[in-house]
Amino acid sequence: MSHLHEYDFLVRPEHRHRIKGHAPVLIWFTGLSGSGKSTIANLLEQALNQKDIHTYLLDGDSIRKGLNKDLGFSDQDRTENIRRIAEVSKLMTDAGLVVIAAFISPFESDRDLVKQIVGKERSIEVFMNTPLAECERRDVKGLYAKARRGEIKNFTGIDSPYEAPKNPDLMIDTTLTKAEEAVEQILDILRKKTIIK
Repeated sequence: MSHLHEYDFLVRPEHRHRIKGHAPVLIWFTGLSGSGKSTIANLLEQALNQKDIHTYLLDGDSIRKGLNKDLGFSDQDRTENIRRIAEVSKLMTDAGLVVIAAFISPFESDRDLVKQIVGKERSIEVFMNTPLAECERRDVKGLYAKARRGEIKNFTGIDSPYEAPKNPDLMIDTTLTKAEEAVEQILDILRKKTIIK
């Protein structure tokens, strides 16, 4: 693609960030289905909204109904799913937003790619380390039961692997930590990074 050249836009990301009044960041939730990603992401966005922080929440089911509806659940499609989300997240952080992304994202190489695309300094990785047994007990969407019956193939945690992050910025086990406490832990990280006051 040597014929492609980036245009030198007059309005740069730092100009948009200044207007927003806060720095942008990507908060990436990873973990098994039922680990609490969407629940805590939703509460976090609400808490940030109350602080007048400009946010956008990206969630697995909604993305797969639109932007990535052409993708399945093979390893290659999972990788492409995450790559596209990373590119969208980069555009949104360039626009000055705090982006909250909740995706199983089972492969470490894909999560590393997210950090490469968005920028490691602009990324916070939250590992929802809720045990498989608890995720399966909750089975909010009935997916584990279907996977156990063989009705869903390549289901993470059952017949497809989940590679746990080695060095996440925060690790949360929702059997030990209440959702509100988890949100406060993430807010503390944002304060330390001076994203919020």
